[in-house]
Amino acid sequence: MRSGKMSRDEIRRAMLMYAITDRHWLNGRTLAHDAEECLKGGATMLQIREKEMSSSELLKEALEIKPICARYNVPLAVDDDVDAAIRCGADCIHVGQEDMEAGNVRKLIGDDMVLGVSAQTVEQALLAEKRGADYLGVGAMFATATKGDAVAVSFDTLREICEAVSIPVVAIGGIDETNIMKLAGTHCDGVSIISAIFGQKDIMGATMKLRSLSEKMTAAVK
Repeated sequence: MRSGKMSRDEIRRAMLMYAITDRHWLNGRTLAHDAEECLKGGATMLQIREKEMSSSELLKEALEIKPICARYNVPLAVDDDVDAAIRCGADCIHVGQEDMEAGNVRKLIGDDMVLGVSAQTVEQALLAEKRGADYLGVGAMFATATKGDAVAVSFDTLREICEAVSIPVVAIGGIDETNIMKLAGTHCDGVSIISAIFGQKDIMGATMKLRSLSEKMTAAVK
């Protein structure tokens, strides 16, 4: 585990190509294998998000993937499961609005772990920042089959959130190579992607292409 908490600049850079796992597409491969393919392609953050796994199963996967992330110098995030995140030495825990409240999570993880929080409104974003969030995941920006109950967020709302908070913001929800450039000008620091990476036959190639597009998107005149 890295010594001390990531700086805000490090967190911002990690938002550029934020990959989130989904074992739905493994087809006999291991999650560790697909995670490494993604890291080879240039992912800047890797989140383990496995809603159907028990905490012990999730911890086992996280312990296997953590050293792989370390080899590529990419921070590891765990979705929702605070205990597993702490026990595996993850760099980050990410929680949604329906999960544990941000302030309570911060009390459990202390000051050295990065805390990410999902937000769909400016009010949610400001409260999360006030309660200790280090970055925000905002979406769903586009229709997504990965999360059926995802709340749609407009480009204007994403831009308003980015302008309202001082912490980094990553856009999420249905983002792929066909629509990523539509986010240009919103001030977001990168994109969080699931199926457009892990649902592809060439995970490394898909990640490389999406990272390049994310670089162009975030560099666009704002």
